[in-house]
Amino acid sequence: MKNLFFFSALLILTCTSHTLKQDNRFYEMRIYYAEQGKLEDLLARFRNHTTKLFKKHGMANEGYWLPIDNKDNKLVYVLSFPNREAREASWKAFVNDPEWKKVAAESEKNGKLINKIESFFMKTTDFSPKKIKKKGQKGRVFELRTYKATPTNLENLLSRFRNHTCKLFEKHGMTNLWYWTYTDKEQGADDMLVYLLSHPSKEAGLKAFDNFRQDTAWIAVRKASEEKAGGSLTVSVVSEYMIPTDFSVIK
Repeated sequence: MKNLFFFSALLILTCTSHTLKQDNRFYEMRIYYAEQGKLEDLLARFRNHTTKLFKKHGMANEGYWLPIDNKDNKLVYVLSFPNREAREASWKAFVNDPEWKKVAAESEKNGKLINKIESFFMKTTDFSPKKIKKKGQKGRVFELRTYKATPTNLENLLSRFRNHTCKLFEKHGMTNLWYWTYTDKEQGADDMLVYLLSHPSKEAGLKAFDNFRQDTAWIAVRKASEEKAGGSLTVSVVSEYMIPTDFSVIK
């Protein structure tokens, strides 16, 4: 009887793990460059008003971060939506909301808060974690990494991450959060991979990558993948370490 119960429970657990669906939500990463001296005012507006209004209009606040070395007065954040059509409808409702118009006007009485906005439309890869741990070790930092693949090699790059790189990251103490590709060709749908890791600290992240690069398993994987592709899979790799804002859902 005990054995029957054990195997029944195991079967349920196995079936549950296999029915985890891929995340098909539509993601938007937005980067705001605050006017000089206005970053704190911008953060206050998000903290006290904007995030709540986003939620009111069906936008999911996934995370808000500030670069550790924030020379450009940047705020980086990610929203998600059921699909692109929902994104368009939510933003239209938000910008036309009288409450938002009032908040925006009051917050900009002494000048505009934002100098420039960048927006990127994304979807998760099939190997992106299905569940995101919203709260981790206190003080952890986040690393946003952006890869541009060499021509026609995005699929090879994704395959390397899917089959090897993500597991090796975990081996060296890095936490895989999201892996995205862009949806729009003009933004890099054919050659860009964007992903987010977390580390106990920036120093821990740098050390983890040093250990990763020296790992014989990684060296072998990289060599094999580049021989197959006839050269490097990446044109460029950009890394930015960030900390979550106090109002970020993920910390």
